[in-house]
Amino acid sequence: MILLPATALALLGGCDKQSAPAPQPKADTALTERPTAPEASGTLDISHRGETMPIAAFEAPNGDQVTLGDFRGRPVLVNIWATWCGPCKAELASLDALAVRQAEKMQVLVVSQDKDHKTAADYLATRGFKRLEPYLDAKFALGESFATGMVPTTVLYDKDGKEIWRVVGAMNWDGARANTLMAEAL
Repeated sequence: MILLPATALALLGGCDKQSAPAPQPKADTALTERPTAPEASGTLDISHRGETMPIAAFEAPNGDQVTLGDFRGRPVLVNIWATWCGPCKAELASLDALAVRQAEKMQVLVVSQDKDHKTAADYLATRGFKRLEPYLDAKFALGESFATGMVPTTVLYDKDGKEIWRVVGAMNWDGARANTLMAEAL
């Protein structure tokens, strides 16, 4: 296995989870702009197609423990992200727009790898997103079950909980590539 320096990984559209995260920003220092993800910097991976959702628990916005299985019945797009990850933050606005557009067809979950629920919740709240809710994976159980070593990682599951594809790294979920992926899957 070849390990790339964190700067090289960031250029590939993701953040290296093996490096120590940057210090958590205070809520009052949050930026108000909405960065935009590049059109197609993430890597499409279909090698896990057909695999069942992981059973790892994570925290819902209300503090309850949930698993991806709780969302079966319609497709679910799961995005693993963190406030200390620039590419993650850059794609959130387009993920929110996707969640609005596809609200009838699928659930979009953004699951933060931050140290506490407040950090992710405050970050999302200051951006005025319409559909994104702050789920939390502070123990990295869900994120590690994807075995990519990078955030953001986004995985689409069908209504039966079987993986369709994943994107490792950031993507503009409003772009042509994302629209093609969604059209083929939904």
